[in-house]
Amino acid sequence: MKILLVEDDPKISSFVKIGLESSGCTVDIAYDGAIGEKLAFSRKYDVMVLDVVIPGISGFELCKRIRNGNILTPVIILTSLDSVDDKLTGFECGADDYLLKPFSFQELLARLKALNRRNMEVIVSPVLKVLDLELDTVTKKVRRNNREINLTPTEYKILELLMSNKGKVFDRILIAEKIWGFSFNSETNVIDVHINSLRKKIDKDFTHKLICTKKGFGYMVSEEPQV
Repeated sequence: MKILLVEDDPKISSFVKIGLESSGCTVDIAYDGAIGEKLAFSRKYDVMVLDVVIPGISGFELCKRIRNGNILTPVIILTSLDSVDDKLTGFECGADDYLLKPFSFQELLARLKALNRRNMEVIVSPVLKVLDLELDTVTKKVRRNNREINLTPTEYKILELLMSNKGKVFDRILIAEKIWGFSFNSETNVIDVHINSLRKKIDKDFTHKLICTKKGFGYMVSEEPQV
């Protein structure tokens, strides 16, 4: 694997670089956000590892710029910021994983391998379809009735989850576990906010509503008309 590590702590970056290279990886290190951005846009990597609190632009902002530049390389946020809000911010910016410091090198390596393996998987049916709604899992583009719809990374992941499991109901806790890899208080309205935003973008201008609520259970995508 070829890895981009954006980390300003020389001890951590040296520790990770030595460990990864001894495992057969190639590692480029950037000690600030500007250099990290330059490398991310000029070279091809299998996975990127971004610290958050770094000189210049933050790891969150760097991740957002990478995604806005249509770079789909998997990203792991590696940071000591451990609040739920911090984790949500990381995933909103387009990160695929979130690992807290202090960390086990073996866990970091396992996560890198898992992301790289997932990224290399051959997708048999790259386009998910529910009636006139299409989601391209390769280009990450979403269209309804041939009209392109712009989604945030989190909205895209939720929609992909629901479309991949058409007709299956997901409650808030299960959606959080599938999208972010951890659960939080079931009373939070984070999921509701994302679902409402999706409905405005996917269903608002159409008579047939595809994103459904099963009252008391959760959300799903269905071809059946809502009553």
